[in-house]
Amino acid sequence: MQGNEDRAGGVVWRFKDGDNYYVARANALENNVSLYYTTRGSRHTIKYVDAPVAANQWHSLRAEFAGKRIQVLLDGKRYIDLEDDHISGAGAIGVWTKADSVTAFDDVSWGGG
Repeated sequence: MQGNEDRAGGVVWRFKDGDNYYVARANALENNVSLYYTTRGSRHTIKYVDAPVAANQWHSLRAEFAGKRIQVLLDGKRYIDLEDDHISGAGAIGVWTKADSVTAFDDVSWGGG
């Protein structure tokens, strides 16, 4: 991840539209992993956790979710494990970046049925 203003990349799920979704993010500028939900276009922080996110290196970011349970893993280590029900039901998955972040994504997959 590169950038001057931000160095972040993440995954999105339960994406209903551009104004309603969850995002788990890894940020190399802040060295943290975070979980947000966006409703009606307004972003809300659920949790920030300090985590080593080296810039210019590949990382594995994984969001596991079922019902209210959400877990976020960075490089195989679980950093966030909680319940949240702000956005329910089916939705799309995808990738996410912010500001001037230069982030590459590879091997994006969904394990649902």
